[in-house]
Amino acid sequence: MCRVSAVAAGDGGTSVRKAMTGANLALRFLLEICALVALGIGGYRVDAPLAVRVLLAVALPLAAALLWGRYASPRATVKSPPAWYLTQLLVFGGAVAALALGGYPAWATMLGAVTVVNTAILRVLGEWHPSITR
Repeated sequence: MCRVSAVAAGDGGTSVRKAMTGANLALRFLLEICALVALGIGGYRVDAPLAVRVLLAVALPLAAALLWGRYASPRATVKSPPAWYLTQLLVFGGAVAALALGGYPAWATMLGAVTVVNTAILRVLGEWHPSITR
């Protein structure tokens, strides 16, 4: 069996970089979905009457999605680096806090750790910055 690396193939590692970028962007999208689910779980796990819990389970992910669409998505309507960073922190930090306070500390730790590693990799690849558009 013969292996041909991207460098040996003559593209200087570009295909490997593209694959890593694509995989990490896909993971980031899944993390964003997980954050919305975590916010819903956290809202539902609040010690309150059922109506309030259901309201929070719907309102928290909805508010996060609206913030994300306006400030943090690649096609955000408002291009403000401080708002971009703050939205990322609020959504992912809020999701981790919601899981931890909702009684799921292991899931909170996992979501936080994977998000931090994914963010670091995307930063190194040049794909985590408020000026990026798609």
